[in-house]
Amino acid sequence: MVAVVTFVHLGMVFLHVAPSNTMTKQHGRAIDDWIYPEFEQNWKLFAPNPLQQNVSVQVRALVRTPDGLSRETGWYDLSALDGEAIEGNLLPSHTQQNELRRAWDYYAATHDSKNRPMGLRGDLSERYLRRIAVMRLAREHAGGAGSVVERIQVRSSSTNVPAPEWSEEKVSDKPVVRELPWWIVPDSDREGGLTEASAR
Repeated sequence: MVAVVTFVHLGMVFLHVAPSNTMTKQHGRAIDDWIYPEFEQNWKLFAPNPLQQNVSVQVRALVRTPDGLSRETGWYDLSALDGEAIEGNLLPSHTQQNELRRAWDYYAATHDSKNRPMGLRGDLSERYLRRIAVMRLAREHAGGAGSVVERIQVRSSSTNVPAPEWSEEKVSDKPVVRELPWWIVPDSDREGGLTEASAR
């Protein structure tokens, strides 16, 4: 069974990155459904312009407390929490290293500067990012014991990596903040123990 799943996965990835052909034209939807969002391929590390920014993804929540009141939490720096989990870990998991970063990249690639979706995958990328943020808030016990996350807001802070000393390139060291609108958290995002986790 493992060999079959591995073979299918490698085949799907190959068809995803291969030039357009008969198979991808006939089965493109199935290939995309398998690949996105977890297995998307990109070439940022090897491109002529590799990523040269430090991007921090943060989230805050509007929670309902056990006594029925609504309260807004502070910002949780999810990227910093991932960094702390990785530091000193000789074998960090793929999730710790890439889940949040890929979710943000996926959202940014499928939305314009006014946060309007571009193309068919915009809604999927929003749901993916929202669900990750809700799970992370549950892990951090946002709002305290018994609180339920009702809305979330995500933002990113991007800062250019300074140019090396020998370079004459000038880059701004001021962070660029992108703040998304508040999203309602549907009950489906709290399934699988999210509500229970936030109540601990």
